[in-house]
Amino acid sequence: MINSHRTGFATKLGGVLAAAGSAVGLGNIWRFPMEAGQNGGGAFILIYLACVLCFGLPIMIAEFVVGRHARANVGSAYGILAPGTKWKYVGPWAVLIAFLIICYYNVVAGWVLCYFYDALAGNFVQIAEQVVNGDPSAYVSNFNNFVTDPWKPVVCLLGTIGITHFVITKGVRSGIENSSRIFMPALFIILILLMIFAFNMPGTKQGIEFILKPNFDNVHPSTVLAALSQCFYSMSLGMGIVTYASYFRREANLSRNAISVAFMDTMVAIIAGLIIFPAVFSVPGVEPQAGASLVFIALPNVFGNALSSSPLLMWFVPVLFYALLLLASLTSVIFLHEVVTAWVAETFSFTRHRSAKIVTSLVILLGILCSLSMGILSNFTVAGLNLFDLLDTVTTKIMLPISGIMVCLFVGWKLSTRKLWVELTSHMTVTFKPIHIFVGLLRFVCPALIFVILVSGFIN
Repeated sequence: MINSHRTGFATKLGGVLAAAGSAVGLGNIWRFPMEAGQNGGGAFILIYLACVLCFGLPIMIAEFVVGRHARANVGSAYGILAPGTKWKYVGPWAVLIAFLIICYYNVVAGWVLCYFYDALAGNFVQIAEQVVNGDPSAYVSNFNNFVTDPWKPVVCLLGTIGITHFVITKGVRSGIENSSRIFMPALFIILILLMIFAFNMPGTKQGIEFILKPNFDNVHPSTVLAALSQCFYSMSLGMGIVTYASYFRREANLSRNAISVAFMDTMVAIIAGLIIFPAVFSVPGVEPQAGASLVFIALPNVFGNALSSSPLLMWFVPVLFYALLLLASLTSVIFLHEVVTAWVAETFSFTRHRSAKIVTSLVILLGILCSLSMGILSNFTVAGLNLFDLLDTVTTKIMLPISGIMVCLFVGWKLSTRKLWVELTSHMTVTFKPIHIFVGLLRFVCPALIFVILVSGFIN
């Protein structure tokens, strides 16, 4: 039964910012620059924008349609729209994905919290002095010692999940919407400030040319696949954004909301590249495709070298950068937590507070195991993977693509044309002319492309 009296976002802007926060995460800030670095910079960005337009947007709009029409969390939405069918299993599958991701993602969010504290306390200035005094591996040692420590990452994990729990218990409007109205503008302000600093570094010209000047000599089929994968993961497709869409107001224009979310998500990724690459090219020997180590090892080293002439900037820029990462990670963790909490509350008729406590407790338990798998539990592996890497691999390479395919097939083939039209036109208050193109993409193009992502994940 569709719940028409369900609490939702109070304003259109709040809903868009919350949805954008669900998409904007650590992947925008380190995975996107890494992919661009490995696939020719500006050429990759052009291909990525095409993927967002023809692939990401249709799937996101489809999830918005499911959420708002069902007026229910993702775990229940498909069963409500297709009662008595096996489509009801699509929702719980997405809830399970969100739960598993938050368990290991929160570990990384804890790392970010620790690095933000270290930056604030001036610890990176001290490490920079160690490098100057003849210890070039000081940043590597600092990171390795931290992630393998049995208690420091766990304490930081508890810190981020504590913040998340507080926001979730405050509710959809007072918690999620209000925090998004603070976090997202703050995130963009920090992005702009960091970009200003980056543009004053020695490697500015080389960095900007690398990310904005297309070099199609480096474009291969793998480049297109990398752009598709980045688009899928960056926009949080298949992770349960249906739940956030169920909080949208009836008059909200779903296609416009999706475009706004995609625009903000893409802008964060591109601006992050404009920050990182000038900094990277300012210090010889640092590779722009270094991945996660770029954030926790290479960039602190870059900041220490490039800003060594100004102790104030050497302290202030890392503080801003890790504040940016912390905001991005928190908005994603809050989203994932809400997906699971809403399902528990509405499935078992629990209060929000009780549901949040259950989810938080389970996340802490599995999150601690993920954290310890990087250190004292590293010998416990499955197929050569510790628990952290196992959850990452299974969710991103197998479970998420399957979820994305099911979304496309459900909206493209199962959902009635009338229900689809009602939501796309916001109850006949707006126009949606490309409906035939939209349905065609969902029925044929998007599932095929996601299947390619799924197969490539198995091959790799």
